Amino acid sequence: MLNLHSLKKSKGTKRKRERLGRGNATGSGNYSTRGMKGQRARSGGKSGLALRSIRSYLLAVPKVRGFKSLSIPRSVVNVGDLEKNFSSGEKVNIRAMLKAGLIMTISGGVKVLSLGKISKNLIVEANAFSAEAKGKIEAAGGKAIVVYGSKRAKELSAKAGQKDDQATAEIKA
Repeated sequence: MLNLHSLKKSKGTKRKRERLGRGNATGSGNYSTRGMKGQRARSGGKSGLALRSIRSYLLAVPKVRGFKSLSIPRSVVNVGDLEKNFSSGEKVNIRAMLKAGLIMTISGGVKVLSLGKISKNLIVEANAFSAEAKGKIEAAGGKAIVVYGSKRAKELSAKAGQKDDQATAEIKA
């Protein structure tokens, strides 16, 4: 019976490694297949090869520069996409957009932009709207509701709104 413990390698498959530097009679004596002199002939020479000039090193380094932003980008949905995927009078929230395949993730939030036309009256909930997109949704008889992802975001938005109100009050006075 054939089991793992009874398996044997077939004849000629297992080869002994070549023992270098064991005399000329072995065929790999004298220089031990390393050739004469030079860095590669010394011990540690093959693994420790180093580039000596900075210019050639810089040429070898790929040109990847700049920085990667730590803030998570918002997903973008256009008004025209909402028109195609949802029926009139429907409430469109972020989860519905995800289910419809309009966005891939909700981690950074969703912003609705104005590309395309809309004629259906939709109640759209998103984290942000462009001014033109909000106008188009409301002109079609729908509502554009800003939904906040966190309590902190809501507080910051409220503060920004207060500052705007104070600024307009100062201008009027």
